[in-house]
Parts: sequence; structure tokens; C-alpha cells
Amino acid sequence: MDLRSTVYRQLKNRREGFSLEQPFYIDQDYFKLDMEMIWYRDWLFVGHDCEVAKPGSYFTVQIGDYPVVVVRGRDKAIRAFHNTCRHRGHRVCTAERGSSAKLVCPYHNWTYELDGSLAFARQMADGFDKADFGMKTVHCQSVGGYVFICLANEAPDFAPVRAAIEPYMLPHRLAEAKVAHRTTIIEKGNWKLVWENNRECYHCAANHPELCRTYPEAPTATGVQGAKDDPVIAAHWERCEAVGLPSEFKISADGQFRVARMPLIEGVESYTMSGQNAVRRPLSPDVPINMIGTMLLFHYPTTWNHMLGDHALSFRVIPIGPEETAVTTTWLVHKDAVEGVDYDLEDLTHVWNMTNDQDRSIVEENAFGIRSPAYEPGPYSELHEGGVMQFVEWYTNFMLQRLQGDKNKLSAVA
Repeated sequence: MDLRSTVYRQLKNRREGFSLEQPFYIDQDYFKLDMEMIWYRDWLFVGHDCEVAKPGSYFTVQIGDYPVVVVRGRDKAIRAFHNTCRHRGHRVCTAERGSSAKLVCPYHNWTYELDGSLAFARQMADGFDKADFGMKTVHCQSVGGYVFICLANEAPDFAPVRAAIEPYMLPHRLAEAKVAHRTTIIEKGNWKLVWENNRECYHCAANHPELCRTYPEAPTATGVQGAKDDPVIAAHWERCEAVGLPSEFKISADGQFRVARMPLIEGVESYTMSGQNAVRRPLSPDVPINMIGTMLLFHYPTTWNHMLGDHALSFRVIPIGPEETAVTTTWLVHKDAVEGVDYDLEDLTHVWNMTNDQDRSIVEENAFGIRSPAYEPGPYSELHEGGVMQFVEWYTNFMLQRLQGDKNKLSAVA
């Protein structure tokens, strides 16, 4: 039986409410199938509009085998390109981020305009047509200050994503914000373990003393289980929506993305050790009240987010290998906020720096245990791990649909 048939059978017969079988977390071939079925075909969060604030500013990202560059054009549009020169394949932009009037490959100086068209190729033969050798485009969408890309030749429709999440994001004016700080940690565990750990707070009391000063452990805070029936959350939604802040839980039909504005612990404004705002200058003038909690945005497989009154946090997940995942955290503040005047960087970042490192350790120890020949799928807590169950259900259904779709296409061709 080939790998795809094996994976299809395993997922089809998966015991509901239990974790996945061992190969899904450690096997190189299973990892490659994840990349082909999900990461190379779907919309992925890669960064922020404000990271390419001016024409010529760019950042690069590696998705599996694909190097990509995201750049702001002279027309102010944000575009993405395969970061490989049309001459002999050298990466055009080798820095993580930068700014340039044109994109110049350092190998032979082939030079591209910011719209990807080839502007200059030195000493090529007569008949060479520059129009045939522009950088290859990658589907790119900006929504609420967030940049998403899709590597597929034909991208899924992005309109449902935009329609659902944009109203929740726009009041925070993240397209006008600036990056206060950014960190990337490498977690030695499968990307699905990173997500499973994120989707519950069953582990928080024992592992996250800093976060638990501000974030409630209640399972309803994940926005999956019974949130609308929680009187504290219902009152919070009513208060926020009364001033024009969309808040009530919304989830896509397939479970891939969702938004909700959740209260923090009573009396808490932000993710700091004191619980007070870390930034004196509010993130947006379009948020007219305090104590707005956190606007949670999740979009599988790449991002979860917290948008507060004084700052916003984005988390970007990118797989490196079957047991290695890069997690990038970005803190966004008002574009005019000044470090040392409007905020102290240690105060702003301390809670999530500590939490991220604690989560890294958890994921790595989880990965160690799963490698054991004694490992077998275990039951999730229905009370506390509904978010994990929802993620694994999404992954299972998503993979089954893609695998079945590919099988049907092959059968039609045959």
C-alpha cells in the first residue's frame, strides 16, 4: 500500500477524541505529505503590511522548499514572488529583510523591478526577451494589516477569509502599526504538536505562571467550548459590540479560521506582569473603551494572534522538518510609540517571552515521549481540550478531502 493510501486509511479510521498515530508527528514522509497537501496549497500568514511600509521594502520567508520574497511596489501594492532568479536559480534577495529600489540577484546582477519584471540582464544573446523572464509570482493578499500568501498555481478563494476576519481586525489599525520587537524560536517538535499545545490551557496552571496572571484558564476562553453560554464572555461581547468592536465568536464552516474577542482576568488590561497596559499610547483611536480583552484570531496552519488595546501579538508557525518548527512572535505598537518613552521593551515582551520558552520545552518533551515505541494515541480532555480536538479534526478532514480529491483526479485521468 502506498503512503497516501496508508495515511488516508489511518485518518479515516482515527479514533475520535484521541491524538494521532506516531508517524504523523515524527515521520519524514508523512511530513512531506503535510507540506504537499496543506502548506504548498493553502493560504499562509507570513508577515505584516508595516514590515514593508515603503516602496522597495521587502522581507523573505522559506516555506519548505520554496523561498519567497514579499515586497512593496512603487504603486504601494504588496506582492510576493518566488525568490529564485530566472537566470540560474540563485536567491535574488538573500537577507531576511531590507529595502532596495530594484531587486538585484547577487550572482550575475540580473535586475528586477519591484513588480517582478526583468529590467536588466547583462550581455545576453540577440533575441533575448526580458518580458519572458520576470520573477514568478506567488498569490498574495493583505487583510487588516496581515500578509497572506499561497504557493499553489490556483489559490483557494480568499474572499471568505477576508469577509470573516477583516471587520474584527480593522478597528486595531494594524496596517498603520509598527514592529516593536520580533523573536523566532526553534521548537524541536512537529508543527502539529505546536498547534495542539497552543489550543488548550489545560497545561497553563502548571507551566505558565506569568501568563496566568492575565489570561484565564477557563476552557471557554479558547473560543471553542460554550463561550456564548458563559455570562462573563457574553457580557464582554455586548459591551464591546456596543461601541463598534465586533466580538462574538465566528468560525469558518471547515474550522480553518475563527475570531472572537475574549476578556482577560477581571481588572487586567494587557499581557504584563502588573496586568496594566505596557504601552502608554493606545494602539488605535478606533478603540474607544478600555478593558477590551484580547481579540483572538486563528488561521490554520500558520497563525494565532492577540489584539489588545495597547499592542498586538502575532505568532507565525512554519515547519522546518518533521520534528522542527519555527515560531515567530511579533509585537506591534502604535506607529508613533517610542521605546523608552511610551513603553519599556522588557515590560512589553516579558510575559510572552517566558511563555514561548515554556511552550518550547513542553513541545520538545512531548516530542521525546512520542518517539518512544511505547507511544499510542491517548484521549483528549473533553472539558479542557476541545480546541485541540477541533484542530485535529480540522487536520484530519482537510487531509482526507485533499487525498480523496487527488485520488479522484488521478482516476479521471486514467
